[in-house]
Amino acid sequence: MWSQQKMNHFKNVLLQMKESLNNRLNDNRHYGSELELIKESVSELSNYDNHPGDTGTELFERQKDIALNDLNETELKSINEALKRIDNGEYGYCKTCGQPIAAERLEALPATAYCKEHSLEQTGSYRRPIEEEVLMPPYGKFDNDDKDATFYDAEDSWQDVAVYGTSETPSDFSENGMLNYNEMFVESEENVGYVEDIEGFIATDMDGSNTRIIPNKMHKDYERFLMDQEQTDEDSDYV
Repeated sequence: MWSQQKMNHFKNVLLQMKESLNNRLNDNRHYGSELELIKESVSELSNYDNHPGDTGTELFERQKDIALNDLNETELKSINEALKRIDNGEYGYCKTCGQPIAAERLEALPATAYCKEHSLEQTGSYRRPIEEEVLMPPYGKFDNDDKDATFYDAEDSWQDVAVYGTSETPSDFSENGMLNYNEMFVESEENVGYVEDIEGFIATDMDGSNTRIIPNKMHKDYERFLMDQEQTDEDSDYV
């Protein structure tokens, strides 16, 4: 099917790709994989005094370099195999079905060994994470607010994590007065460890005596509530 002129064309394309990849890997020393991460790659004598964010950035860049290096080496291996198939007279035919590969496909992917129908990229996994077998539906299944439940559920576990900070902003909440970034999580106003608001600022000693008030935001809010309630009662008396 393939003329000698066509074979020479694809061989020249593959040789040019091979030369380009070899030059790239040699110029960047295989994306710096031959260099030691701290001492040579980023010109650091020690990692002890570096901020964890800087170290994380360096780790990400090294992981990216390793991925790019693996990608180029895999591509180089495919090119060498394609050149061998040209020498053996097997180039341009699918390794799975033996049928000729479309010329358009070879122009786009000169190193391919498979036709479109048997491309390895079409055999991706469609399996879902095993966790979804118990987490379906993914939202609201373990939210027991409407069941009047008092046990520790998935919403409580999320609140315990979110209290340390999220990417939420005041505009992400419909409640008015959400101005404190320490409250930027679901139901942050919920009482934890007690039921009545008054329990949030009243304390006793270990014997249950010596009752006292703990000044905090809850106490201020409660006083404000009582004052507003008193004002409302006074206004109603005048009516």
